[in-house]
Amino acid sequence: MAALARSWSVALRGVEGVPVEIEAAIGGGIPGMHLVGLPDASLQESKDRVRSAVVNSGRRWPNERILLALSPATLRKTGSGFDLALACAVLAADGTVDRGRLAGTVLLGELALDGRIRQVRGVLPCLLAARAAGLGRVVVPEAALAEAGLVDGLDVFGAGSLSDVLAWLAGDGPLERPQPGGGAPGAAPPELAEVVGQPDARRALEVAAAGGHHLLLVGPPGTGKTMLAQRIVGLLPELSRADALQLAAVRSVAGNLPPAGTLGTVAPFVAPHHSSSMAALLGGGSGIARPGAVSMAHRGVLFLDECVEFGAQVLDSLRTPLEEGEVRLARAEGTVSYPARFQLVLAANPCPCAPANDRDCVCSSTVRRRYLGKLSGPLMDRVDLRARMLPVTALGGPDETAESTEVVRKRVLAARDAAEARWSEHGWRTNAEAPGPALRTRFALPRAVVRPLEERMRAGELSARGADRALRVAWTLSDLAGTSRPDREMVDSALYYRDRRAT
Repeated sequence: MAALARSWSVALRGVEGVPVEIEAAIGGGIPGMHLVGLPDASLQESKDRVRSAVVNSGRRWPNERILLALSPATLRKTGSGFDLALACAVLAADGTVDRGRLAGTVLLGELALDGRIRQVRGVLPCLLAARAAGLGRVVVPEAALAEAGLVDGLDVFGAGSLSDVLAWLAGDGPLERPQPGGGAPGAAPPELAEVVGQPDARRALEVAAAGGHHLLLVGPPGTGKTMLAQRIVGLLPELSRADALQLAAVRSVAGNLPPAGTLGTVAPFVAPHHSSSMAALLGGGSGIARPGAVSMAHRGVLFLDECVEFGAQVLDSLRTPLEEGEVRLARAEGTVSYPARFQLVLAANPCPCAPANDRDCVCSSTVRRRYLGKLSGPLMDRVDLRARMLPVTALGGPDETAESTEVVRKRVLAARDAAEARWSEHGWRTNAEAPGPALRTRFALPRAVVRPLEERMRAGELSARGADRALRVAWTLSDLAGTSRPDREMVDSALYYRDRRAT
């Protein structure tokens, strides 16, 4: 009868982890090692890594038939993070490791041929899945110990080699433990008062930050479009712990999580280059698709500078994430979903020649329309605010009358608090998340207030989606003003910011 043992690891599908039970059976056939349970090529190669690591750690490798079954058997297993769990399962079945010590213990890590445990991607979402499944103890590579320490409610250990893990399982030595960490304050945000002039664009930025709205800035080069967009992060509230963990999980899967052991609470600001491909923006890759820029900007800002230089297909691919707050990527090995609830900030020149002053423009009206026409109507319909930036006509220091980031941020946070108090029982956080049907029924405004919207719709100048988005902006203007509901003037202001002539 074959000797049996079990260990635990975690398989990743996007940012969702699935606990995997590894069963090892030794005996009953020709010597060899067999993996079942839909392993991919890198996992099949683990047979050689595991055997070499065990032998070089001074342990005997069983010269018998070894069968390793990974359950659930219908879930494809990818990556090298199962190595440590496979090695311990084999040694437990051989009687080298106490099987009872493996119960309820998740083992993560890739094994080097000499027995060292190497870092793997996605440790944080793996631990979140282990905690949700009720597995209370986890062993991770020492290099991932700070990352693992971000998850509460787990007994986390870090190991540098297979020998360390085997000694710990035998009760002969301790493993490293994570040091307590907190939130990372991050660098001070850029100061809004440094932006010279541009009162209309500054106001649009404030409204965008207060309501979570998408924004388009159009103006000649050197007017401060990029400078202004970079300052929106300083106006946004800090991430909650749940949002910070979700963002950290995405970064962990992408391999971009800083090894500091602190949970970043500053909203992300992601600015991909205009030569970025659709895979870089949305996510992609062979096998299981990895997250892209839209997911790295989750609960923060995605800034597309020189947006008309992006491919039209790339820009239009943003339409679904903008509406749904997530991106779904289908590949041959499965479909994964990544969170992508971000604020989109676009910046563009008014025409191809882009002179410092409109009087020097040599582009015809047709060329100008065609240039900004690269931003498709369906995409622009999802952009709530459009602001024109004018040439700067004076040098000198910052304007002393310009409001600082701290002053504007207080208004933004107060407006966000008002919106959250209004929408919280419905599960929405910001005005931008409130669905149109709710704004037209339970939170309907008087007919006289919304008449400008109806007039624009009848004239064919505004779609139903555009009207809903204008309503959301009107609610944000009301929150910034401290009123209980928008009036007609606020609806007119919301329409002003949607006017295509602003571009």
